[in-house]
Amino acid sequence: MTSLTPTTHPCGGCGASVQYAPGTSVLRCPYCGHEQPIAAPTRHVREHSYDAFLAKPRVQAIAPNQFTCPGCGARTESDAISKDCQFCGTALVAGSTGDEIAPEAVLPFALDKGAARDALRTWTRSRWFAPNRLKKVTEAESMKSTYLPHWTFDASTFSHYSGQRGVHYWVTETYTDNGQTKTRRVRKTRWYPASGSVTRAFDDVLVSATARVPRERLDALEPWPLERAVAFEPGFVAGHHSLRYDAGPEAGLENAKGKMAEVIAADCKRDIGGDVQRLHSVDTRYADVTFKLVLLPVWVGSYLYGGRPYQVLVNGVGGEVQGDRPYSAVKITLAVLAAVALVALVVSLFVMR
Repeated sequence: MTSLTPTTHPCGGCGASVQYAPGTSVLRCPYCGHEQPIAAPTRHVREHSYDAFLAKPRVQAIAPNQFTCPGCGARTESDAISKDCQFCGTALVAGSTGDEIAPEAVLPFALDKGAARDALRTWTRSRWFAPNRLKKVTEAESMKSTYLPHWTFDASTFSHYSGQRGVHYWVTETYTDNGQTKTRRVRKTRWYPASGSVTRAFDDVLVSATARVPRERLDALEPWPLERAVAFEPGFVAGHHSLRYDAGPEAGLENAKGKMAEVIAADCKRDIGGDVQRLHSVDTRYADVTFKLVLLPVWVGSYLYGGRPYQVLVNGVGGEVQGDRPYSAVKITLAVLAAVALVALVVSLFVMR
């Protein structure tokens, strides 16, 4: 276990702990309102060689950080990169232990808590078949600003494929309808063997580095404006919770390859040509693979409805909302009855004609 004296950011006005103000480049004191600029990054965002990473010895498990708060002296354990001291509220940012990969970049929060609540309110009011009382949950839900770890991967790929090219053609068929002989045009497809190769350079393929939040839910928060990410600077996460990764680069690359495979398959089909395509096999080689750890901003909210907790996530830049929600059995039943009545009306009108 590594003991850390974390980075803190005292207010220049009153000495309290300042926090990053979303949508700005300043640290703001929640007590006196004093603002101080975040130090400009002294380096550029770097990519790291995946082959070099594999060649290094790695520990079996990363021990939790042991924080010593400079404000009150309390010692706590956590797997967070940044958090508030649970005893005095001092904003703490961990230093690198050397056993783990440090964040290379951070996409700062653009939405403050008020904007996140507005996005959630719009989301709840637009849910079909939701109970009417769901529209009021934004008055009582908890919203916590959290930076979630993600990996990005770059790679050059060379893929050899085999498959078939389908070319449509038309024939005239004769058939009998109520004793009358008629003809119709029918589309058919001729299939030809096809093989070839395609290349593709991938940049910033994004995958989650935490198992704390379902991957499909995080994927649904995309897109992220990664071009706005900056080199990691502790000031941007001060006063906000930041999770450390628990899925390493190896697992991340496998997930990234799954995303790349979808793009490569589309490239292969375009290369096959024709009207329709079949892919039988795709063999891909990867070169010049690089990666980095980036922290993305998410407002994590929860609310109680009917005695059951529901979780929602809000993209801290664009405001996209994903989450759990209750359904109204009454509204669903009424919708089903209305649909049945509409079908019955259409059928009766058809019969009466």
